[in-house]
Amino acid sequence: MPAFVVVSGLPGTGKSFFCNKLAQKSSFYILESDAMRKTLFSSPDYSVAENTHLFTVCHILIEDLLKRGIPLIFDATNLSERHRERLYRIGDRTGARLILVRIDAPSTIIYQRLQTRSEGDGLENKSDADWEVYCRMKPAVDKIRRNHFAVDTSQDIMPVVDKIVREINR
Repeated sequence: MPAFVVVSGLPGTGKSFFCNKLAQKSSFYILESDAMRKTLFSSPDYSVAENTHLFTVCHILIEDLLKRGIPLIFDATNLSERHRERLYRIGDRTGARLILVRIDAPSTIIYQRLQTRSEGDGLENKSDADWEVYCRMKPAVDKIRRNHFAVDTSQDIMPVVDKIVREINR
């Protein structure tokens, strides 16, 4: 039964950083919605139709990889419980071990991260989200109704990474 880690958090919270640290500790394929968007759309417009197509493709790919027994981390905002429920159903259908992770950080740190990103810090970043996008998305965050790990990326994330690895190996 493969592990299926669903990461949820606003832009700038450190989702991709967390996913990469987790993948270094345990063998995972990371599916990044931002990278997939840029693969599917040469000039993304972030419209409802584009989002619908993007997440349909992501869900098909997730289900296929999990059915093949490939452990997977889904790196996307995943802010809405309604949208996460689709991921829960994929986990149920594939028999995957579902692990939910909520990523957050203080807004002052998120602001600094997004500012650095918009100034082009030389690091490869696939997200186009800036502070304005963060502020627009913040009211859309739904509480995760299932058991989940909570990570504050302004702190040492490795204790939570290690807990998740232990959970996967149980």
